[in-house]
Amino acid sequence: MKKILVVMLTVGVFSYTQAQKEQWKSLFNGKDLKGWVQRGGKATYVVENGEIVGTTVKDTPNSFLCTEKDYGDFILELDLKLDDEMNGGVQFRSLSKPDYQNGRVHGYQMEVDPSPRAWSGAIYDEGRRDWLYIPNINPEGKKAFKPIGQWNKYRIEAIGSTIRTFINGVPTAHLIDDMTDKGFIALQVHSIYGPMKEGMKIRWKNIRIQTENLKPSPLDNCPVVNLLLNNLSEQEKAQGFKMLFNGKDFTGWRAVHGTEMPKQHWAVVDGTINVSPSDGSETGNDIVTNEQFGAFELVFEFKLTEGANSGVKYFVNEAFDSNGKSGIGLEFQVLDDEKHPDAKMGAVGNRTLASLYDLIPSYKIDKDLKMDRRFIKKIGDWNQGRVIVFPNNIVQHWLNGFKVVEYERKSNVFNALVARSKYKDYNGFGAGDKGNILLQDHGNNVSFRNIKIRELK
Repeated sequence: MKKILVVMLTVGVFSYTQAQKEQWKSLFNGKDLKGWVQRGGKATYVVENGEIVGTTVKDTPNSFLCTEKDYGDFILELDLKLDDEMNGGVQFRSLSKPDYQNGRVHGYQMEVDPSPRAWSGAIYDEGRRDWLYIPNINPEGKKAFKPIGQWNKYRIEAIGSTIRTFINGVPTAHLIDDMTDKGFIALQVHSIYGPMKEGMKIRWKNIRIQTENLKPSPLDNCPVVNLLLNNLSEQEKAQGFKMLFNGKDFTGWRAVHGTEMPKQHWAVVDGTINVSPSDGSETGNDIVTNEQFGAFELVFEFKLTEGANSGVKYFVNEAFDSNGKSGIGLEFQVLDDEKHPDAKMGAVGNRTLASLYDLIPSYKIDKDLKMDRRFIKKIGDWNQGRVIVFPNNIVQHWLNGFKVVEYERKSNVFNALVARSKYKDYNGFGAGDKGNILLQDHGNNVSFRNIKIRELK
């Protein structure tokens, strides 16, 4: 009897402990819309067979069925199903204030997108900053959404500045951001656009939330978009990233062909690297990392001023003589395409923003990549660049969540491109096993921040 009692007590304590760890609360009673209020457009929301059913209505903006209560840190789970190919979303930490666009709903949204671009699970900033996490960099996550007519389990973990989304157990987005720490949750029915029409339906059920004793999912390989200044998240650290710029000074950097930082133009201002304007020409005033890198993933943000020109170079070879001009290496072009004449030079646009400078143009308009100019930030806003060099010498340039260049270093095609470029006289250009990372001073005012790298094996 004592043994049985001990076992019963042990099981009871374990069950109680688990219940304490995972205290789910239902947000939908399965009968009516008690606890919810509609904002925005006039799409209809009704309860049918234990489901909330949202239906599109013509001539009305985005509609939102919102919780009456606000939530800060939480884990939310729900099931949703599309009856038709329509756009929708799950708002969270969202707001509606009279002094903001007449009460327009704004805040984070986990996307519902069954279209060929497959952005379900992405994070959009409704009514405010647009796309924050585009999942093109996460191909496994793009496969997670089940086709129209099947239920999908959505999960959002919003704990502090870490926001993670999952569809059917698959990580789809990992965002670090601190703009809004609390707000309502809402079920979106999108306004009618494109192929959408009146009467399309989206369904939700099993809507539940945890707000205490939150236990986030284990760290994984989902790429991170980190919008905090010069910050490394736990997931980035686990993936092997380190900061190349500490946000305070130029530790780890020096002048190209030199041992110390240049005496002019470069400064750290409010956690960013700032290149001051001069005469607009290549000045020979570039800076490089002390460390060299082979296969790697480099992430950085840059901000242009009107008409500015700069670049981020990799596999820089300081043995090359550039006649006192910029250091020589493969270049991710940083440029104001509209106002700087270099955008119209070279061949077929291979000197435009995010191009492999003078070799391969970036694809700003592509029927498959869907990279058009609206995803390029306006002058004065921050763009995110990414350069991935795989161990097999495949290289990719990414701009604001889109892959815009891909090539194979050392290949016959690459060698042919070099042979007809401005680098034709540099034997072994771009073909080293390792090289420095370089930030270019082209005589224009440009800023950089959030520069981080991991080595790939």
